Amino acid sequence: MDSNTGEMTFWEHLEALRGTIIRSVLAVVAVSLVFMFIPSQLFKAVLWPTEPSFIFYNLAGLDFSLSLINIELTAQFFVHLKLSFLCGALVAFPFIVYEIWRFIEPALYEGERKAARRAFGLSSFLFYLGAAVGYLVVLPICLMFFMNYSVSPDVVNQITLGSYISLFIPMVFLLGLLFEFPSAVLLLSNMGILKRSQLRSGRKYAVIITMVLSALITPSDPFSMFALAIPLYGLYEFSIILCKNDLAE
Repeated sequence: MDSNTGEMTFWEHLEALRGTIIRSVLAVVAVSLVFMFIPSQLFKAVLWPTEPSFIFYNLAGLDFSLSLINIELTAQFFVHLKLSFLCGALVAFPFIVYEIWRFIEPALYEGERKAARRAFGLSSFLFYLGAAVGYLVVLPICLMFFMNYSVSPDVVNQITLGSYISLFIPMVFLLGLLFEFPSAVLLLSNMGILKRSQLRSGRKYAVIITMVLSALITPSDPFSMFALAIPLYGLYEFSIILCKNDLAE
């Protein structure tokens, strides 16, 4: 630290960043190892959307189930690794957010710290909310669409474990990240970078962007697109509300 200004040097910032990254990675690895040793509990939760008892199918009055097969010798082992790491990242997410906050806090003014503290505090809740929406709503809708889609009655759908996981991971993790939008808006608005009027004037663009994102994430049939687009656009409106008390018009 510079003894004259009290500010950290470039190398001290780099060292602090290195410590943040190392502690975050260690937290993810530690939690991932726990999931590695409880495969039955892990896969019971991951594979629940393939069973007729899944909450979405019961609430919607649907009779749906999905049988998975494995055709690769090493697939189950590597799927176990992937899911353990994903769940490790999900569980360790609040700690990662805390580490990022600790790193950037010294560089902020007091007013900016208050704004950032609220944004970082909201981020974990929104991340888990997005992951829950992906797991409980979007994922089962996608499963039903793909299982019922057929180019010919002669072609039978046999879904592999790897194929299911390749859909499961982005549905949960990507939705969690997308739901972080209000946190970013809250931070930018409190810092005076983003105004409520700008968000209001951008509503028509928000509708288009949410529809495009929904089309990219879901199978692009109208029902699943709207099932995702509605909560995503709801986040945009929620972001406008967050700006309301922070900026005077």
